[in-house]
Amino acid sequence: MAQYLPVLALLILAVLFAGLSFVASKLLAPRRPTEEKLAPYECGIIPGREPPQRFPVRFYLVAMLFVVFDIEIIFLYPWAVTHRELGLFGFVSILIFSAMVFESFLYLVSKGALDWGPLQVNRRQSVLVGAERTSSSTIRKVGTEGRLVETPVPPSHEGAAA
Repeated sequence: MAQYLPVLALLILAVLFAGLSFVASKLLAPRRPTEEKLAPYECGIIPGREPPQRFPVRFYLVAMLFVVFDIEIIFLYPWAVTHRELGLFGFVSILIFSAMVFESFLYLVSKGALDWGPLQVNRRQSVLVGAERTSSSTIRKVGTEGRLVETPVPPSHEGAAA
């Protein structure tokens, strides 16, 4: 029991320090609240409005990639230290685990976790869209009913032909 006495003393000192810090902060801190000080802190930028869209899925995919590799290292390091004692069972276990980690990595890559360039646009023409469809035939001008709309007259090229 005597060997735990220094740990107990350190724990008591840590709790006392934390408690005294809170009390000293309440007693000695200046109290001048402003709107900026009471606003939620977000990286130094005061939010003026709600963001126009949610976080992109790619953000969460990269977070999942970090979690997968962190878990892999957590399990791989102890196996590397004791792989001789584990024998064939440990080897087969780590092969199965590595296959599962690799499969999750392939899933994340297939979902675009590592694509950081501009979004790729699918260039294939859809079967439903014919060549005769143009923007003038498919886009309806909203709010122009009953109004006189002037169409621009193309310039004549009489002088250019001579």
